[in-house]
Amino acid sequence: MTGEVAVLGAGMHPWGKWGRGFVEYGTKAARAALADAGLEWSAIQSVVGANTVRCGYPGQVAGATFAKALGWQGARVTSVYAACASGARAIDTARAQILSGMADTVLVVGSDAAPKGFFAPAGGERPDDPDWLRFRVLGATNPAYFALWARRRMALYGDTAEDFARVKVKNAAAGAANPYARYRSPVTAEEVAASPVVADPLRLLDICATSDGAAALVLGSVETARRLGMARPVRIRAVSSVSPTHPRTALDLPDIATDSAPPGSPVPDPFRPSIARAAYEEAGLGPEDLSLAEVYDLSTALELEWYEDLGLCAPGEGAKLLREGATAPGGRIPVNPSGGLASFGEAVPAQAIAQVCELTWQLRGQAGERQVPGARAGITVNQGLFGHGSSVVAVR
Repeated sequence: MTGEVAVLGAGMHPWGKWGRGFVEYGTKAARAALADAGLEWSAIQSVVGANTVRCGYPGQVAGATFAKALGWQGARVTSVYAACASGARAIDTARAQILSGMADTVLVVGSDAAPKGFFAPAGGERPDDPDWLRFRVLGATNPAYFALWARRRMALYGDTAEDFARVKVKNAAAGAANPYARYRSPVTAEEVAASPVVADPLRLLDICATSDGAAALVLGSVETARRLGMARPVRIRAVSSVSPTHPRTALDLPDIATDSAPPGSPVPDPFRPSIARAAYEEAGLGPEDLSLAEVYDLSTALELEWYEDLGLCAPGEGAKLLREGATAPGGRIPVNPSGGLASFGEAVPAQAIAQVCELTWQLRGQAGERQVPGARAGITVNQGLFGHGSSVVAVR
C-alpha cells in the first residue's frame, strides 16, 4: 500500500454552457477548494493543472495558467494531460509530490470550455494521428464507438435499450439533487425512448453532452490535515494508472481496428478491469468494501460495462444489478450518486477531479439529498484516449 494523502478541500464551478473562459471557471473552483480547506492561496506550495486542448496555449499549460490567475506567489507549477484521465493524473502527480516531501499543500485544478456538439479533431492534415484518422477514414465520432460497445453488450449479454434507459433515469434522478450538475430534471424511460437516435442503438439521452465546468482539490499530507484541525480527513489511499496489454481484442477509441496476434497467443488481460484491480491492490480493499462508485458514463451502456469492470458483479450481469436496484440511491452500492456525466456532460480535464470531489463530500457526510448513508470508502474510474486508465480510492 502506498502512503495516503488527505483531501484538505474540494470545490467546483457548476457545469453548463456559460459562454465564458475556462480560466474563470477554474479560478472559481480553486477558490472554493481553498475556502473549504481554510487556507489562503499563499499557503499553497504547488499547483498541478489538468490540461485542456481546446483552449489555446493557456489550456496546455494549465498549472501555470491557474497560478497566474490566482496571483503569482512562487508555487511550483506542473501541467499534465491524459485525455479524459487528465484530472486523475493531476491528482496522482500531486500525491507523488506530497509523498516525496516536495510539497505539503498542493492545489489540483481542471477546467474546460467545451465546444457545442460532439468533440471533433483539431484541424489540419495529420495522417499519423489515430484520432484524426478515425474521423477522416470512418467518420466515427465518439458516439459511434459508444454504440459499438452497446451493440456488443446486446449481442453477448442480452442487454436491451430499456436497460440503457434505466441508467439514464437513475442518474438524472441523482443529478436533480446536485447543485453543480448541468441537467437537474428527472427523466423518464419514455423520454429516453422518444429522444432522437444518434448512433444506433443509442439515443440522444443515452449519451453525455459536452459542457463547461471546473473542479479543484487541495491535497496535503495526513500530518498537515491534522495540524489544520482535521481529525478524520478524507484520505486518498490509491490512484491507479495502467495501460492496455497486447493484444487488444475489443475496438476502442480512437483505434479503427483491433490488434493482430498469432494463434495461440496468451489471452490478454482486459484493460478496463485492470484499472480498478490495480487500485484495489494498492488500497488493500475490494469491491465488497465500497460504499459508492463514481464511473465515467460516457453512455448509458458504458456505465453497465463499468459495473462489471469494477467487480461489482460478474461479466454480463451489469443490467441485472441495475434492475435489482443495487446501484440506485439506497441500493447496495450506489453508482454515480453525483448524477454522473449523464447529468453533468463532459468537461474533460475537470471530470475525474469532480468525481473525487463527490467522494469527498459523500465520505464527509456533506452530500445533502444525495448522501449515501454511512459512506466509508469509494472508488472513481475513468479511461482516457490512447490507453490512459485511472482510478482513485478514497476512504474515511
